[in-house]
Order: sequence, then structure tokens, then C-alpha cells
Amino acid sequence: MNDRARSSSPNFSLGGRSRKKSANGGASSGLLMSGDDTILPLPPSEANKRPRVWRNGYSAVLDIGSTKITCLIGKGEPNGNLRVIGCGWRRSDGIRNGAITDLQKAEAAIRATVGQAEMMAERTVDRIVVNLSCGHPASRLFNVRWPVGGRVVTEADIRRVVTEGRVQATVEGRDVVHTLPIDFTVDDTENVADPRGHLCETLKARLHIIDAASTALLNLETVLSRAELKLEALVSSPMASGLSVLDADERELGTTVIEMGGGTTSFAVFGEGQILHTAQIGVGGLHVTRDIARGLSTSLENAERLKTVYGSADLASDVEDELITVELLGNDVPHFEQISRAQLGRIIRPRMEETLELVREKLDGAGLGNAASGRIVLTGGASLLDGMRPLAERILGSPAAKGRHGSAFTRSVRLGRPKNIIGLPEKTAAAAGFATAAGLLSWAASAERPFGDVEFREAPPSGFLQKLVAFIRERV
Repeated sequence: MNDRARSSSPNFSLGGRSRKKSANGGASSGLLMSGDDTILPLPPSEANKRPRVWRNGYSAVLDIGSTKITCLIGKGEPNGNLRVIGCGWRRSDGIRNGAITDLQKAEAAIRATVGQAEMMAERTVDRIVVNLSCGHPASRLFNVRWPVGGRVVTEADIRRVVTEGRVQATVEGRDVVHTLPIDFTVDDTENVADPRGHLCETLKARLHIIDAASTALLNLETVLSRAELKLEALVSSPMASGLSVLDADERELGTTVIEMGGGTTSFAVFGEGQILHTAQIGVGGLHVTRDIARGLSTSLENAERLKTVYGSADLASDVEDELITVELLGNDVPHFEQISRAQLGRIIRPRMEETLELVREKLDGAGLGNAASGRIVLTGGASLLDGMRPLAERILGSPAAKGRHGSAFTRSVRLGRPKNIIGLPEKTAAAAGFATAAGLLSWAASAERPFGDVEFREAPPSGFLQKLVAFIRERV
């Protein structure tokens, strides 16, 4: 509230005890009553009223996971929703723990998946946005200073300070994938979202940079090239999941998205409307399947079925007498054995506890303070395992921070599903398994790069000769 408004309402205080009376003795209109307090409501946010701006045309994305590969083709609609017009998904092959282990098998799986989506969409694609899960992605924060010299900050200054951050982040054998400005400082003015047009002596930036192993990225490009696809962009998997399952308030107030895949579990911490940290651990739902197969001497196929149909990460005591039938390996004729459902749960639970404890350790060690103590959103295929939410509440939902009056805050946990997207192959709770793919499509279709991601691409060729040279290079 400005000084003029304050001076014209002397009997009024924010959250105070005094009230401005109307002629009939009641509180003046427009103020909210709370006991003896009068509270001035905030005006509605104009930012939330602005419709989402989408790119023209269709976008294609590819989520390469350890369990399944998914391709979506779609576009944004004027009402802010995304519409999928083509979808392909099949079991992964040649992929392990998010990394490509067999080029030929991975190429065949990608070709089949994209071909299925193209057939459904009745159009072909040659450029594609892909999730980043290979190459052991790492997340680091940098504080960068750039002398401006008392003039107006320009676009060139922003690119220079970001380039300086990328130089500082350079590590041999690794390539920068995302450069995400968290905020800028213009001399003594902090938390500036866009410093262009400001006068200042020194421009400072807080940058979040995500990189990955160069060889793994080259292998990914090689596989896509063999499948006749050009890599348009790489997008961090947990960032993509956050785009699809969180709303703006959750990204502002502090939320951690945990994307539980087959071969890996990754997470991203959001706060201040930005993505502040990401990390990945090499444990996922497939490890649970292997534990079941070893513990019960059954096939991986049967173990996956048992996990999906009967498995629980937090089994209740009343299922001790519930029996399930297991087909055993190594017999010439089918041989079956009965076990209790509780016995299956005792195999599953330690692995899921280990996974969540590893996530908790990385969260506690990230040094993000209150940003990492907000709510938790579980997504990804492995989050659909029965009992995951109560188990996560016990392991991750412990008191994480102290309020100003000493009261403890606990992390609330919910399951996350893609929002504002039409046409996913699964429309029920199982849609959580498509959170990354949905987020990739949101990123690809957006007219503005989410979280201010700065892309460093060569300027397009100008002039006939330069265009001719570029045309020849692309096809040689």
C-alpha cells in the first residue's frame, strides 16, 4: 500500500485491532473480518489471469526411461490445456538405470515408439525434445558478478553474466544442459527477476546450472540420429515432472518433486517460482522387482506382476493371512508355492525405505533451508506402489524446519499426476507414470522457456551463401 493510501485511512492497520467503521456501524466493505481483526485482502494476481502462450504448430517429445519409452506429439490450446494427438509407448530395451547400454536395441525401441505416435497423429516428426536422465546429471549453484559501469543493463549484459557462469561451471568431460537464472541483484537491489532497463554499476546473478557426462550425451545423440531424429533440446526429468504436476503456488512456496522411475529416482526442489536443485540416485522400481525375483525364486515377469497386483511398501497387519501363489523358476514343469502377502511386503519395504532415505540425505545435504522443507509430491511409475504415500510421510515428512515461534513444520506428501493435459494413454492414477512425458510436452510447446532457461544456440545463417553452407553441412 502506498503512502497516499495509508494517510487517507488512519484508523486502519494490516492485521491490527483497529477497524474503520461504516455509517451503520459495521466494517467498511471490501475488508475481511476475523474476530476483532480487520484484514485487507490482497488484490487478485494478474499473473494468474494471463493465458498460457504456446508455440505455433506441433511438438514431439521422447521420455527414455529404464522401464518404458514414451513419445508424445501434441500442441497447446488457447484455453491453456495441452492436447496429445499422438502417443506411443513400449517397454524399454537397451536402457539401464537411465543410460543407453545397447545402441542397436535402444534405436529399435525408439523407432517403434516414435512410429506408433506418428501413426496415431497422422504426421511425421524429425525433431524431438528428450528427457535428461543419462550421464549422471549434477546440479550446482553459482554467484556471478558482471561490471556494468553505471549504464542501463541490456540483453547483452545478461548473456555475458550467464556465459561467465557457464565458464565457471565448466568441468572436463561434462556438458552444461541447463542454465537457469534464479534471480539477479542490481547493485543493492536484490531479487530482481529481469534486470533489463535498470541502471547499475554491478550486475550479480544466482545461477542454477545442470550438467551431464559428455560421452553419455553423445551416445544419446548417436542413437537419435540413427533413428532419423534430431535432438532439439534436453530437459531434466524432474524439472519436466515438476512442470506437469505442480501449480504455480507450489513452485513459489517450496515443493520437492520426487520422480520415481524404474531404474532411477530423481528429484527437483522448487521455490521462489524457480527450480533450485536437482539430484538423481540409481535406485528405482526395477530394483524392487529384482529383489522379489531373487527372494521368491521366480521370474522377473512374475515378480513385476506380484509387485503391481499384490505389493505394498507399507503393508497393514491384517494381510498376514492373505495368501498369493508364486510360480517358481528352474522346474521342467510348472511348480507353484503359496506365500503370504505380508512376506511379499517384507521384501519390498526395505528397498523403498532405502530409496526414500537416500532422497532424504540428499535433500538435507543440499543446503537449501526452508525451500527443501516444503511439501513433497511423489510421481512416476514406482510412486503408484501401494503404501508409498504413508511410507514417504514417515521418512520424509519428519519435522523439517522451525517457525518463527518455535513450532515445527512437517513435510506433507501427496501423489502427483499430470495437470491440464488431454489425451494421455492413462487417464486415472496411472497417469503419474507419464508425468515426465507430459512435462516435456509442456516445455516443448511453451512459447517461453520455463524458469528462464537460457539457450545458447548459434545465430541462424543470414545471406544466401551462409544458408547454402548450413544446408550442405546438415546433409553431409
